[in-house]
Amino acid sequence: MSEARTARTYNQRHVPRAYTPGGRRVSIYVSWSYPAEAGRSAAELDNRFSTMTEVRRVAWPAYEDPKWSDPYRFQQGIAGSLELFFWAWVPFQDFVEEVTGHPVPVYQRIDQAGFRTPLDERVLADTDVLFVFGLDHVITGQEAQPGEVEALRAFLAREDACLVLGPHHDVGASDDPSVRDMEYRHHGDPLVPRQQRFATYVRDLMTGLGVPVVNRYGLRPAVGADDRIAPLSTIGDLDAKGWLRGVTNFNFHMHLPHYAVTTEEPKAIHVLARQPIDTSRPHPFTEEGNSEFNMFLWMPPGGDRAGNVLLADSTIFSTLFGADDSLRNFWRNLVS
Repeated sequence: MSEARTARTYNQRHVPRAYTPGGRRVSIYVSWSYPAEAGRSAAELDNRFSTMTEVRRVAWPAYEDPKWSDPYRFQQGIAGSLELFFWAWVPFQDFVEEVTGHPVPVYQRIDQAGFRTPLDERVLADTDVLFVFGLDHVITGQEAQPGEVEALRAFLAREDACLVLGPHHDVGASDDPSVRDMEYRHHGDPLVPRQQRFATYVRDLMTGLGVPVVNRYGLRPAVGADDRIAPLSTIGDLDAKGWLRGVTNFNFHMHLPHYAVTTEEPKAIHVLARQPIDTSRPHPFTEEGNSEFNMFLWMPPGGDRAGNVLLADSTIFSTLFGADDSLRNFWRNLVS
């Protein structure tokens, strides 16, 4: 993660971007309450992010540079690990700005200073492609309000609109401790607790917008002999928009959600890419006979919805987990 090329600003109001032909205006909306996440007690085992101290211990020596480890320079609690997300989104923001000619604002449902920003016209008026990263822990109660669903309906009435929903994983939903432990040992990440359930907010949006999907589990992708993530299984015949043109793989992350389709209507939503699972580690999902999980989905326009709805996990846009030409092709396809 490189240093910023220009001076950082904080606590500034967004300056609306004017429409330019061929230049899509992209916005990111993070569904968490930053204070609720950062304020979770480190004594709680489940349903919280790691502290920076835990990250340093597990990833040692990757974060031992003073810019990460010096408590006078970088927060060592949960807030510190949250800031890693912002660092890792910058390359995606920079890439999109280069492609579109527009800066990419990052909104938070409730930010560090306690300001609440619902999804309304202030966010949507100058946005053509909206990413909603579902990183709110269920325990924090980030429920989407009816007015926000209606604002998104109005947004999606535009033919050029695109909504990318990214509900994160749902680890440990079972009440059975042995099942939770199996899931934990499957993904193998010591920073993820036995129960870590995300995305009340995005699930509410999906219900309100009629998106027949629910995020389940946290599955470990298979890797090849070079320790790179296994290539995607793509369904090219359904990819009429070319979302996956030039894309063979995303980036590796130890616990990715399965986007389970909840409708029998075959034309309602298309699974465009599935990810092979690491079957060397048992998991309830693979014990049911599954060897791949749904990774990227497209809900074409229909009814009074002229815009497109896509589902892709937020980790795909974070360079904490790497980025290569295939991934950058995917980014370009989504925002071009």
